Amino acid sequence: MAEATALEPICEVVVTGPRTSLMQQMAEDLVNERLVACAQRVDPIRSTFRWNGGVDHQVEERVCFHTRASLVPVIVLRVKALHPYDVPCVLAFPVMAVNPAYHAWVITETAEADTDPTGPA
Repeated sequence: MAEATALEPICEVVVTGPRTSLMQQMAEDLVNERLVACAQRVDPIRSTFRWNGGVDHQVEERVCFHTRASLVPVIVLRVKALHPYDVPCVLAFPVMAVNPAYHAWVITETAEADTDPTGPA
């Protein structure tokens, strides 16, 4: 495995949301826009959080996106535009080590990213 710091940084962006077709559509949109190379959906997850002065519990879905670190600001804007929540969870984690071939694939697949935060015309 190569140290990610020696290469163009990539990261994993995690988004949680409702268990609806919207999360699949968001995953497909970001892959089609080349903002991410891969989207991995994990369903179900059980979330417990404070909201509107109380504790809430929801069964949700988690989507993990693999992308270049430089694309995270645009991805955050796209998720906010596509997501139904007032405050969507969007977290980006650095990749500390990576299979060099996978790293190259992520970089190649996101090289022509649509960086317009409003999405394709």
